[in-house]
Amino acid sequence: MAILQLDNGHLEWGGRVLLDDASLSLEAGERVGLIGRNGEGKSTLLQVCAGLYPLDSGNLWIAPGIHRAYLAQEPVLDPQQEILDAIKSGHDAWNRVNAADAGTSAAHELADFHDAWSIDYKAEALRDSLGLPASGRVGDLSGGQRKRVAIAAALIAEPELLFLDEPTNHLDLPAIQGLEQLLLRDRRSLVFITHDRRFLDRLATRIIELDRGRLRSFPGSFSGYQARKAEILDAEAAADARLEGQLAEEEAWARQGVKARARRNQGRLRRLERLRGERDARREQSGGPALRIESGDRSGALIANLENVSFRYGGRPIIRDFSTRIQRGDRVGIVGPNGAGKTTLLRLILGDLQADSGTLERGTRQQVAYFDQMRAALDPEARVADVIADGAEFIDIGGERRHILGYLQDFLFPPARARGPVKALSGGERARLLLARLFAKPANILVLDEPTNDLDLESLEILEERLQDYPGTLFLVSHDRDFLDNVVTQVIAFGEDGQLTSMAGGYSDWLRWQRERADAGAAERKMGKSRSSAGRTAKKEKGLSYKESQELAQLPARIETLEQRQAAITESLSDPTVYQDLAAARTLQAEADAAARELATAYERWEALEQKAALDATG
Repeated sequence: MAILQLDNGHLEWGGRVLLDDASLSLEAGERVGLIGRNGEGKSTLLQVCAGLYPLDSGNLWIAPGIHRAYLAQEPVLDPQQEILDAIKSGHDAWNRVNAADAGTSAAHELADFHDAWSIDYKAEALRDSLGLPASGRVGDLSGGQRKRVAIAAALIAEPELLFLDEPTNHLDLPAIQGLEQLLLRDRRSLVFITHDRRFLDRLATRIIELDRGRLRSFPGSFSGYQARKAEILDAEAAADARLEGQLAEEEAWARQGVKARARRNQGRLRRLERLRGERDARREQSGGPALRIESGDRSGALIANLENVSFRYGGRPIIRDFSTRIQRGDRVGIVGPNGAGKTTLLRLILGDLQADSGTLERGTRQQVAYFDQMRAALDPEARVADVIADGAEFIDIGGERRHILGYLQDFLFPPARARGPVKALSGGERARLLLARLFAKPANILVLDEPTNDLDLESLEILEERLQDYPGTLFLVSHDRDFLDNVVTQVIAFGEDGQLTSMAGGYSDWLRWQRERADAGAAERKMGKSRSSAGRTAKKEKGLSYKESQELAQLPARIETLEQRQAAITESLSDPTVYQDLAAARTLQAEADAAARELATAYERWEALEQKAALDATG
């Protein structure tokens, strides 16, 4: 049953057509992922459907009795408000009760009628499920925690129809996974915008693409959409080629001599005018951003060498006894919960902070370019072009002198947009602008702090490709699991109490290693119980058999061989050049894990046989 219907929606903003006779139908229980390029109007369409922005023309119908809730891309919260009050403020009944004079009969009647007393319990449940502090003010929370407060406020009234604009922005990985599970368990209808491809693929039951003012629907997951979209683009290209061919043929015919013009029929003239109109009306799909990164001069071979480094802040251990070596060309992903200390680690590596203990050696000839997730480098009142060139008309990119407007077109900013103010840009356009500013400066070390926030999917994939080709060193802080997997060759992960781990591979490799370590720990605990039980019943057991005696005699040599093999693999893994080939590094890491498991099994077997041998001796 349809609960929302948009018919022939038309909307213009700033002279641009955002919706061009767009139509949309939403069924109860659907989870729709809304995608499209930055600046196409996705957020505006979401606000239209949520009833927060009017159409220029067309109709929007919502089923009677359907309650809607909307989460903005950058929610505005009162920093002085208590956390629980900020969550409860998303419920209209709570707001109405608070607006009434406290203690009056009207306030009590409102509270009883709307069941407002139960809102306290719902707010506490949402607070706990989203991992928020038990108390405190909103202004004291981190960006990710404030986003979780806004999500809880959108959910507290239990809306049947929920609109979420970039809900994963500023959330850490545990919070993203928790939100995924919460929404997957829910049965409400959902329309959401996200740049997180894994989040999109897991949640969406249908993809709707906003492309040049029109809406296209693709039933199924995001992965299914990608396959279908490729087929559509191929068909569009073929249709455009046919149209251009027909037009060229008709133009040539129209240019024939007087005798031919006298004989031509009006039908062909009308066809020619129609073809011309089609081409003029066809809104060409622009190419993707031509992201090019200036790598600058080569840095020294060593970027940083950390030996037993520790750092405390306010008495709390941020980094405890951590060692790693980072070489030129490494692509390091840094992951961990919000507030764990990822930025602190970067500042230590780059020399902005000094360690409390341990040694930290830094390399030479380092040129660092830093991408700030909070967009602090952008003045909202400045012109877009001035952000890049500080008022100049030309800039030097890789020894080539380029006009600033041409350079910005590489990042999908047409001249009119480039001459406009930063404050008129969408969140994704601001992200692209900051990347344009960053990449215009030569750098052999790139530090990207949440670069994927607000970027459209196409720009995200192109950025991935450019980073893979970047010859310098990359430090990436991100909660985008696919982006990490596709870009980094090494992961540094924050654990509890300042404990850090470093390993080769991407996020999925680290996650798999974590699971294997947890499984190994569970197996070891189980083995410990078995040993304890064996010790209690040892007197009832028989001694070694002949076959076991032979095995016990051979085990020391086998263990020595395994230890030599493990040492050789460890030495190979310590060679920084190995990590330039991700596949080879992963293979070596898998061999190291297998050797460790085999060695542990051999030691356990040796101990078990020694215990049985002791029974023979005490006979």
